[in-house]
Amino acid sequence: MAVTQQLARVSAEYLAACRTRAEESSDGFHQWDPPEADCLDLDWAPALLERACEIAGVSEVHLAALGQATEGGVAMDVRFLNAHPHAIGPFGPAPAALEPLAVRQVSGLLGEIDVQAVLAVLPLDVREAGTLIGHGAEGLVDGPRTYLMGHFEALRGFYAEASQRGFAVVSWWD
Repeated sequence: MAVTQQLARVSAEYLAACRTRAEESSDGFHQWDPPEADCLDLDWAPALLERACEIAGVSEVHLAALGQATEGGVAMDVRFLNAHPHAIGPFGPAPAALEPLAVRQVSGLLGEIDVQAVLAVLPLDVREAGTLIGHGAEGLVDGPRTYLMGHFEALRGFYAEASQRGFAVVSWWD
């Protein structure tokens, strides 16, 4: 099983309930299990998306928002999700989260990124575009453009809904 970037959009109440269960459990069991409809598997897309945006000259503000969208932030304490033996992301950095206000800001900035313009900067040759992006993009079956478009649109839509619902977003690698 490959280690991939995972996101979940959850309410502050859900996070608080998981935290309380972890604190009250003798072994820190938080019972983290957000609904599948509120989870997003970004595969290995974060590094590829960031690199493509760098190549295209996307602004630092928008690059930072993209990074926050996938890496989370430090404003919310979700350390309880990283406690052994119930860690949700034991193969990568500790889980991180963005609070609802940050989710709204990130969602707005993701909405401003012109992904078509980003992809237009890449070479037309699939292999050449993949080599330029790096991070294994040259081996993507449908090519970097299709892969990046699908994952960026999924990320943008995921954040738009989280923002509309007033949810936090938790990120981890699993």
